[in-house]
Amino acid sequence: FDQNPEWKDDEVVVFYVKNEYENLIKKTVRDLALKKQVRIDGRNFDEIRNINIDVGFLPRTHGSSLFTRGETQSLAVLTLGTVSDEQRVDDVLGETSKSFMLHYNFPPFSVGEAKFMRAPGRREIGHGNLAERAIVPIIPQNSVFPYTIRIVSDILESNGSSSMATVCGATLSLMDAGVPIKAPVAGIAMGLVAEDGEFVVFSDIIGLEDHVGDMDFKVAGSKKGITAIQMDLKIAGISMDIIRKALKQAYEGRLHILGKMESALPEPRASLPEHAPRIIIVEVPKEKIGEVIGPGGKTIRGIIEQTGVEKIDISDEDGKVYILSNDAESAAHAEKIVRSLTEEAVIGKTYMGTVKRIEDYGAFIEILPGKDGLLHV
Repeated sequence: FDQNPEWKDDEVVVFYVKNEYENLIKKTVRDLALKKQVRIDGRNFDEIRNINIDVGFLPRTHGSSLFTRGETQSLAVLTLGTVSDEQRVDDVLGETSKSFMLHYNFPPFSVGEAKFMRAPGRREIGHGNLAERAIVPIIPQNSVFPYTIRIVSDILESNGSSSMATVCGATLSLMDAGVPIKAPVAGIAMGLVAEDGEFVVFSDIIGLEDHVGDMDFKVAGSKKGITAIQMDLKIAGISMDIIRKALKQAYEGRLHILGKMESALPEPRASLPEHAPRIIIVEVPKEKIGEVIGPGGKTIRGIIEQTGVEKIDISDEDGKVYILSNDAESAAHAEKIVRSLTEEAVIGKTYMGTVKRIEDYGAFIEILPGKDGLLHV
């Protein structure tokens, strides 16, 4: 300081003290790992933090789970919708749609900060995209489960790998909602400290290990395989030995986490929750879609009012009519009307109808909506 009087300025002193403090923490954590084979929180290198799971604890939602691993916690809430709720994506290749969406929120309070709640940033979008890619392979085909699925993961506290906690929480919310997923998936983040040809790999890293370490390697998948991976490196590269060890530990850790999830909820629930909508699909010829909709949507609105169903959606691509209702009787009534609107009269079949007009030579009877037949006398 005598040689550099300007350093006596408080801001400069604070800067250098903070910098040295950060370097000391980094050196301490890395030396403990490499020289003493000890992690900063006392765990073994392949040890997973304590896991707590609460499934279906929000009674009014279609599916929910609270997944806690150490000091990282994800609240995953699932909502089921119809084809009209699909997300429309307009990109350079044209317009497409998504029937599965996963949104990731990282509020400032999850890390003890008091900041404004703004629109999702690059980090939230990236983490949500990673978690969504991990879940997509287990989502059933539309022909098996004709619902639009949206999951929102709110991170309530974070100390390492909140995106992988989101994968676990999202899987549990799917199972809680009765979605027939192909297999449960879980995620884990692997860390690394490498110096002078020596290295150690951490399973389920905490925030400090991520900060001072050389790698953040996220691996998500089922018991049989990997569905998504993402690696962030702070060094020039890693060897195949490191990759093999990291993948092996990740697999073992994933099995441990899946075991905890299976203990909480062994398989998807046998039926949809009470408040979830029921969907009935009616396939009609494309040329008959207009008859179901009616002029200006008059017919379809009339069916909704008459039967009391929540919604009726129609896919122009394949002619499928989606009837959404919380009441099975109302849905069945709407289905009957839709089928009658598109049904063709069959010669030799007996119909019950309504007399619409009487003439000297017979009566005109409506056997199907908009279709009259002459009954001779």
